[in-house]
Amino acid sequence: MEHLKSLFTILFLITFSPLTVTVAGKIPAILVFGDSTVDAGNNNYIPTVARSNFEPYGRDFVGGKPTGRFCNGKIATDFMSEALGLKPIIPAYLDPSYNISDFATGVTFASAATGYDNSTSDVLSVLPLWKQLEYYKEYQTKLKAYQGKDKATDTINDSIYLISIGTNDFLENYFAFPGRSSQYSVGLYQDFLAGIAKDFVKKLHELGARKISLGGLPPMGCMPLERATNLGTGGECVGRYNDIAVQFNGKLEKLVEQLNKELPGSNVVFSNPYEPFMRIIKNPSSFGFEVVGAACCATGMFEMGYGCQRNNPFTCTNPDKYVFWDSFHPTQKTNHIMANALMNSTFAHFL
Repeated sequence: MEHLKSLFTILFLITFSPLTVTVAGKIPAILVFGDSTVDAGNNNYIPTVARSNFEPYGRDFVGGKPTGRFCNGKIATDFMSEALGLKPIIPAYLDPSYNISDFATGVTFASAATGYDNSTSDVLSVLPLWKQLEYYKEYQTKLKAYQGKDKATDTINDSIYLISIGTNDFLENYFAFPGRSSQYSVGLYQDFLAGIAKDFVKKLHELGARKISLGGLPPMGCMPLERATNLGTGGECVGRYNDIAVQFNGKLEKLVEQLNKELPGSNVVFSNPYEPFMRIIKNPSSFGFEVVGAACCATGMFEMGYGCQRNNPFTCTNPDKYVFWDSFHPTQKTNHIMANALMNSTFAHFL
C-alpha cells in the first residue's frame, strides 16, 4: 500500500511540476496544426457552426473573453508556450487582431471538428488539414518578409511543430456516418489515417520543419458524451473506443520510428496523451477533481458548442472541480495538467 501511495505521489509531482526551461531561446516558436484541442479561434472566421466564441466559453480566460477556444480558459498549447518562455497564449492564424509580429513566436492553424480525413472536415465545413498546410505556406512567406530570409529560415528549422488531431475522424465521422465504415474496417481506417499523417509530416519536413510532435488520441471513450450514450452501463467509459485509441496510437508510434529513419535531420516525437489523461480519469481526486463522468457546462452529458448556453442553470460554478468543460473538451485545469505532463515528456526531446 505504501508503495502505491509513493507511486501516485511521484506521478502527481511529475504531472503537476511545470517544466523550467533554461534554453527557451533555442525554441523560437510553436506552430500548431489540428482540431479543437488546439484551435484558438480560427473557426470564428469561417462559415461553420463548430464555434465557441460566446459565453460561457472563455469565462476564465484573461478578461473573461470567449475566444473560440473550446474551454473555459486556456488550452494546452497556451500553457506550453508560456512554459517555453515565448508568450502566454498562441493566437489563431485567421484572427485579424494579430499579425506576423505576433505569429513569429507561435501560431495555430488548427480548426475545431476537423480530422486527418477530408470527409471529417466536410461534416461541419471546417478547415481540412491540407488547408492548414496552405495557410502555413502563406505564413512562411510573411515570416520571410518580416524577419528576413536567413532569420526566418532559422525560425522555421528550430520551431516546434505540434500536431493534435484524429479523435473526430472516429467519433464524428467513422462511427457517426455510414460512408467510411462501409469502405473500411476499423483497422484499415486507422491505416488510412496513419498514411495521411505520414504524408503531412513529410510535407512539413520538406518545408523546413525538423522538430515535430505527432500527437496520439486520448481515452476518447471516457468523454462525457460517450459515457452518456453508453446505455446500460451506468455511464462507464466506452471500452471499444478506448481500445481503438490505444491501437491507433500504437500505429502512430511505429510511424514516428519510420519517419525518423526516412527524414534526414528530423526529430519526430510521438506525443501520447492517453496515459496521463487516463491517470486523471482513474484517480481524479489525486489531481483535485471531484467530477469526471460529467462536464461542467449545462447538464454535462451532451452539450458542446452552441449547446452550452450562457444562462443554462445547470452549468457548474467551479470548473476546477471538473475534468471536462463540455461533453467533449477538458477544462482549463485539465489542459494545464496535460500540458505539464507532455512538456516533461515529449517536449523534453526538443530542449
